[in-house]
Amino acid sequence: MTRSPERIAETTRDIGHRLRAARTGAGLTLAHVAGRAGVSEGFLSKLERGQAAASIANLIQLADALGLGLHELFPSEAAPAKTMVAVHRAGEGGLQEVAATGYRWRHLGGGAPLDRMEVFHLVFPRAKGMEATVSHPGQEHCYVLSGEVLFHVGDEQHLLKAGDGILIDSQQPHRAENAGRGQAQVLMSVAKPADAAEVPDWWRLSSSKLKEEKPKEESKP
Repeated sequence: MTRSPERIAETTRDIGHRLRAARTGAGLTLAHVAGRAGVSEGFLSKLERGQAAASIANLIQLADALGLGLHELFPSEAAPAKTMVAVHRAGEGGLQEVAATGYRWRHLGGGAPLDRMEVFHLVFPRAKGMEATVSHPGQEHCYVLSGEVLFHVGDEQHLLKAGDGILIDSQQPHRAENAGRGQAQVLMSVAKPADAAEVPDWWRLSSSKLKEEKPKEESKP
């Protein structure tokens, strides 16, 4: 069956978006990926913007350069480019713990290559476990489900209790910490520009830093 020009153009744009999302999410430059794949930087730039079509050979090279399977560059029901409907049920998906801190989190929705929103459930331990500050494009909203959380945004501090929420421009340096006697739980929604790299979640960043520092801590007498 012959595909319409509109459908071909849509697929070309989708592949470009997926390539860009994978590249920026990995923190790689156009020049770096183009060099790995053996294509020109200008061609890759046009491809990411949906202004050029690639051969299967080019796509195989680019997928390999980005550490992807070729199938990940094409839309499929299993891995959609954009979330159309996603239902999260109670009890689905266990909480992941950030090593040595007691912080726990789970992904509730969003995060596909063309999604601009991602939602998380965060659980803060009783004691402060980390103080990572981040700044990135986009906006985020945090709604306190239980406990008390102190949000640091720029030079300001905002103490929020259950039922309180805060919306911030994520370009401002920010972090959050438990301010109550028990654990605190937060529903966090992150919105990012379409052309922004993957949002550097502060709990993931802190986890990687702690893992790097762990040998030093173990070597102490």
